[in-house]
Amino acid sequence: MQKPELTKPWLNYRVNLFVDNSNLEGAPVIMDSNYTYSNIFGRLEYENQFGTLKTDFTMLKPGLLHQANGGYIILQAKDLLQNQICYDSLKKALTVKELNIENGMEQRSSMVMISLKPKPIPLDIKVILIGDANIYHTLLSFDSDFRKLFKIKVEFEDDAPKTLENMNKLSKFVYSFCDKEGLLHLDKEAMAKVVEFASKLADDKQKLSTKFNDIGEIVGEASTWAKLSKAKVVTKDYVQKALDERIERVKKYDERYVEMIEKNTLLISTDGFEVGQINGLTVMTIGDYSFGKPSKITANTYLGKNGIINIEREVELSGSSHSKGVLILTGYIGEMFAQEMPLSLTASICFEQLYGGVDGDSASSTEAYALLSSLSGIPINQSIAVTGSINQKGEIQPIGGVNEKIEGFYQICKIRGLTGNHGVIIPKQNVRNLHLSDEIISKVKEGKFHVYAISTIEEGIEILTGVPAGKKDKLGHFPAGTVNYLAYEKLKKYAKISEKKS
Repeated sequence: MQKPELTKPWLNYRVNLFVDNSNLEGAPVIMDSNYTYSNIFGRLEYENQFGTLKTDFTMLKPGLLHQANGGYIILQAKDLLQNQICYDSLKKALTVKELNIENGMEQRSSMVMISLKPKPIPLDIKVILIGDANIYHTLLSFDSDFRKLFKIKVEFEDDAPKTLENMNKLSKFVYSFCDKEGLLHLDKEAMAKVVEFASKLADDKQKLSTKFNDIGEIVGEASTWAKLSKAKVVTKDYVQKALDERIERVKKYDERYVEMIEKNTLLISTDGFEVGQINGLTVMTIGDYSFGKPSKITANTYLGKNGIINIEREVELSGSSHSKGVLILTGYIGEMFAQEMPLSLTASICFEQLYGGVDGDSASSTEAYALLSSLSGIPINQSIAVTGSINQKGEIQPIGGVNEKIEGFYQICKIRGLTGNHGVIIPKQNVRNLHLSDEIISKVKEGKFHVYAISTIEEGIEILTGVPAGKKDKLGHFPAGTVNYLAYEKLKKYAKISEKKS
């Protein structure tokens, strides 16, 4: 028979060093990835002695809040909220400014337990929650305690100014990242390529992206390609290969779309002239990959009083932004041509062979050109594609996805053979967003491909038709032979016929 353990009175005088911050300089700053209750709030451990769970003060273990007491703790909001008990307990501790170690085993265990009830510890701590805007606004709306406990909101910028200082900081980040991950270092040209990629991520020539995860992935992949080639440093060619391979892995749908255009399953004209027909530019997004492709837009005009009919809207395939763009177009046509006569017009506008819906107003200028072409009878150059929204005054406004749109049309023109007539029309404001491939830049310099940046509808229609747009004189008349003159004459004819019928 086992003898019971003899009482050792000196054990009561042992010391349990709960938290030791003696080696810290300044206040403690704690971060962790384990968001279990015991890891955050501490725990009381037990040992089994003859079928009884026994504990004492030496088995009290600190949590992250104990370690951060008097300083700061940084928590990921998403991970914390996945454990509702942790979030509720954290709010309670911050409200009462005390930290308790709760014994969660008492309710779950069927064994006899010899337990402790530690006194609460005063809590003086700053909690920093990191999360996206959706989490913040959700908590703000549905949790009344959140506003009281977390009073300061700080937003991290997704980009930074493209200054020499920030480019040097990015270079230092890449250097330290390569050291940490055991990667090959980059030469100057490769680093310049990474800076260019960071600027493209920011979608602005004058800024650098702060999405360091994406930048780190490209640097890591470029280093891998360099190692496979037995190189000692990463050159710009390996960075470019990493960028190309990144797209190559996910461009399945892009290739399918190109194949359909090649086989004329999707009818896209890239040469010749047509009346009331134009190539618009759209962006399609599959997961985290976006690509641009041309879409044929047609306009028919005839006598009537229904105004501009948006076929997509009629069949419920038009988003609110696109529908708004068409209504703005109606306002522009009215101001331009219906000052002295009623607008007796019915016009139908359609995205041909597009059945998945359309949204955004980036095609509103494209639709305006197709409409003016149909009214005037002047054909549009099919070698040029267009993007850009307009306001009621005919001014061109910036759009998103300009690089993807240009590259998408260039790809089709390249397959069919560049003639020197191909190009795209973009808003002037989007020039700062251009980050085109080296190949397209080279073809633009050679005059094989063109990028036209414009500010008004008049500039665009002149490029597309080669005919002057025509501005009103002091008497409100357009010069004869211009696009606007011919469009006005057609509308005047419609108005006279409509007046006779009424």
